[in-house]
Amino acid sequence: MAFTDGTTQALVAYEPKNGRPDIRLEEVELRKLADDELLVCIVAVGVCHTDLLFATWPADQIPYPRVLGHEGSGIVQQAGSRVSRASIGDSVLLSFRSCAACKTCKDDHPSFCDQFAALNYAGELNAYTATDSGKQRVHGGFFGQSSFARVAIVKESSVVNVSGLVRGEDELKLLAPLGCGFQTGIGTVENVASAGPEDAVVVLGLGGVGLAAIMAAKLKGCKTIIGVDRLPGRLALAEALGATGVIDTVNKGVEIGEEVKKLNNNDGPSVTIDTTGNMDLIRGAVQWTANRGQIIIVGVPPPDALFNLHLIEFMQTGKVIRGSIEGDADPSKYVPRMIKWYREGKLPFEKLVKFYPVTMSPRSSSGKVQ
Repeated sequence: MAFTDGTTQALVAYEPKNGRPDIRLEEVELRKLADDELLVCIVAVGVCHTDLLFATWPADQIPYPRVLGHEGSGIVQQAGSRVSRASIGDSVLLSFRSCAACKTCKDDHPSFCDQFAALNYAGELNAYTATDSGKQRVHGGFFGQSSFARVAIVKESSVVNVSGLVRGEDELKLLAPLGCGFQTGIGTVENVASAGPEDAVVVLGLGGVGLAAIMAAKLKGCKTIIGVDRLPGRLALAEALGATGVIDTVNKGVEIGEEVKKLNNNDGPSVTIDTTGNMDLIRGAVQWTANRGQIIIVGVPPPDALFNLHLIEFMQTGKVIRGSIEGDADPSKYVPRMIKWYREGKLPFEKLVKFYPVTMSPRSSSGKVQ
């Protein structure tokens, strides 16, 4: 659906009920563009765990109703007067916002921008939806894009122009997850861990981010690559993408640290990447990761999660616990690199992507998305 008379369709998240998302496909009216924004016709959007997390967040912490979505791809329909990154008709991939002014941004680490939370998580008025009593405000601006919509208002800083890189709309759809999920997994291995041929890498959780990390570890020539999950299909795919070994946790008696050592010459890994946010897995990783190794947290733990360490023991191991946001990548530079690797057959994204249409259950009650 194109942008006609200022209206389009969007997946609108309402206040969750009993901890479950309440997302409805609705007609919305968009506001006018600011001079640093673009109107993008969305051709595809990835569904990230972060979207689902924010759709279940308490209403006293974030505004509802709101439009989520933060790894979209599309075609520019309009551009504000100060926009220089893209023009009408350009193909674009969408990623996070950054201020471009703080020290971390200037040092080429925009995902650790001092204003990251304010720019990407906080809601701002993007649209209106009709109610029985009149218009209702709908918040958008999620990661500068709110791409769960047919047409989205996008901040220029969230745009990566790929007009000269992608080969048609089908490929543009395929590459939609580059702006967050794939970038996070690949960048965590390369930019955060600086992994290379001497490293043994363990990836906990083999969703899109974890499998992207498996591909990146193979790309960087890591000597040992171990994937950990409980779903046989994911484990098989990890092996097909370059894992030298996998661990199936469906058996409750499995001790991950011992299994890792069996697959790594009786040593712990030098790099453990957690994509699950599961506190038991994170605590275990801190124990069995090798001395001077890195434990990198990518998955989002529960909002109230705390972590206790015996500091003297931890100090004596020389280990490092670090966080990774968006793979510590600058999308304007990193997205073209990932597309190049894809062209060279080093990142077979097509093996990770399935396409689903946006459909709606019978509108007899809430019109919720299936």
